[in-house]
Parts: sequence; structure tokens; C-alpha cells
Amino acid sequence: MAKRKRKYSRSAGSDVENEMRRYKRGTAKSGKGGKGGKVKSRKQAIAIGLSKARKKGKKVPRKK
Repeated sequence: MAKRKRKYSRSAGSDVENEMRRYKRGTAKSGKGGKGGKVKSRKQAIAIGLSKARKKGKKVPRKK
């Protein structure tokens, strides 16, 4: 079986993990600088985590 290439870097995964923790605690905010409202869905939290990873220049595929 051939080894598969990673789509997302391990550090990008940890960024998403941290954002999910914030979401579960209820401290995750959306929008620029966290000025927006409370994050209400898991999908939204994951998207924010990936976006933060992208901004840091980690290996994350582009948005479709």
C-alpha cells in the first residue's frame, strides 16, 4: 500500500483543535479580531481554525 501525502499539516490540525476547544468552552468569536458574535456551529469553528492556519502560512488547501 502506497503512503498518502498529507493534505493538511499536523500543525494546521492543532490550530483547528484549539479553535474547537474555544468553541466548546463558548469563548470562540467570529469576525475580524474576534469582534463578531459567538460561534454557533462546529463547521464554523473548523473553518475559523483552518483560516487561522492559512494566515500563519501552514499547509492547508485553498478554499474552493
